[in-house]
Amino acid sequence: MQQRTDSDLALDVVVDDESGTARVAHVVARASVPGDVIALHGDLGSGKTAFARGYIRALTSPEEEVPSPTFTLVQTYPAEAGTIIYHFDFYRIEDADEAWEIGIEEAFDGGIALIEWPERLGRLLPADRLDVWLEIAPGGDDNARRITLAAGPSWSGRVERLRAGLLKDTDG
Repeated sequence: MQQRTDSDLALDVVVDDESGTARVAHVVARASVPGDVIALHGDLGSGKTAFARGYIRALTSPEEEVPSPTFTLVQTYPAEAGTIIYHFDFYRIEDADEAWEIGIEEAFDGGIALIEWPERLGRLLPADRLDVWLEIAPGGDDNARRITLAAGPSWSGRVERLRAGLLKDTDG
């Protein structure tokens, strides 16, 4: 894993493969707290579900089955200390208000929300969140990913933990 550039509230890393994506997700998971919203951005096949799988397994079990919620729209996972992780996939919703029907309010109120296709939420997407942008790494092979983390205000005190975790993983 190679750290590229960063600013005070953003980190940018390149990983070689899906296991690298899972390692980044693990670092993010370990810095998360109840109430967090993590918005996963990227094209089809960019690694959003792979990131979510790594994140969920970091807070549940390495063997946790984590299917894509493309058709169910949401999957829930009990995590450490009773927190519930809500894994949403909004690719198929046509109106942002449909999110209320599948539990977005509960996720925002004390759970952890991992949201694929967050742009479909429009005004319902909280401004205070961690944005995770995934894309095929420029100049890399099809398995390499560039992952950019952009932190909202509630993450500002945790950016150093993220940076340190990513650097430790690079050195390890």
